[in-house]
Amino acid sequence: MFKITPNPPETDPASPYESPDSKKFHEAAERALDHYLKPADRIMATPYRPSTMFQANPKTATEELLVNASESLGSASVMLGNVIGMVEGPARKTLQGIAQVVMLGELAVNQALDNIVPVD
Repeated sequence: MFKITPNPPETDPASPYESPDSKKFHEAAERALDHYLKPADRIMATPYRPSTMFQANPKTATEELLVNASESLGSASVMLGNVIGMVEGPARKTLQGIAQVVMLGELAVNQALDNIVPVD
């Protein structure tokens, strides 16, 4: 069986850089595409450096850090409990959810502290 195939469409032999304006437009389009499609190059050029304004001393012992975190989470739990007592309606449920997340964090920190310093 012989199948007739159409001829491919005729292409314009003109270059996209026929005029200086088209070349500038093409370069601008390439820069824009690179900006949005290749962001990794820009990110790698400027490495992320965290702020040192509020930074824990790297020489602080893990046990001390966990004790401080446990006390902070315990305080946050108490403060949330006080606020929950003053709030009504849907906001109360939201605060109770936040209090539960804080409590779970406190339990995890306390377990990590027990793993580092076994209770005898």
